[in-house]
Amino acid sequence: MSVLSYTMPMLNGQAQALAEYQGKVVLVVNTASKCGFTKQYEGLEALWQQYKDQGLVILGFPCNQFGKQEPGDEAEIGAFCQKNYGVTFPMFAKVDVNGDDAAPFYQDLKAAAPGVMGTKAVKWNFTKFLINRQGEVVTRFAPTTEPADLAADIEALLGA
Repeated sequence: MSVLSYTMPMLNGQAQALAEYQGKVVLVVNTASKCGFTKQYEGLEALWQQYKDQGLVILGFPCNQFGKQEPGDEAEIGAFCQKNYGVTFPMFAKVDVNGDDAAPFYQDLKAAAPGVMGTKAVKWNFTKFLINRQGEVVTRFAPTTEPADLAADIEALLGA
């Protein structure tokens, strides 16, 4: 089963079938508004603008599991992302990425691309998963990896 077989709620409450992104290169990021890495929204938006016409889509999944750094509701998250970073890539409703209540979508991402030394858990906000056009998880990037540093990997998958 492809990781893109799930339907997830967007920030606006609309259900979004991730299967609509099949055939695209997908970058999945768990986000937070009050994190030291929050400034990465700027770099993610730049990647989106640079590569969306070539087939990249970035999917943001707010998460409040790390230091309670995403305390707002969906409306507050959306307003923050738009006002402070001009985010236009798809943003989803808050999810759990670890633990018993972890979204099945994230369980599949973690199983397909384990972290350092085979760990499954997402370590912090702005962990990134890159999915190829066939819907296969290719790799996981640490929160410290800046969005600009993903360009070569994205270009390789886009066939640019």
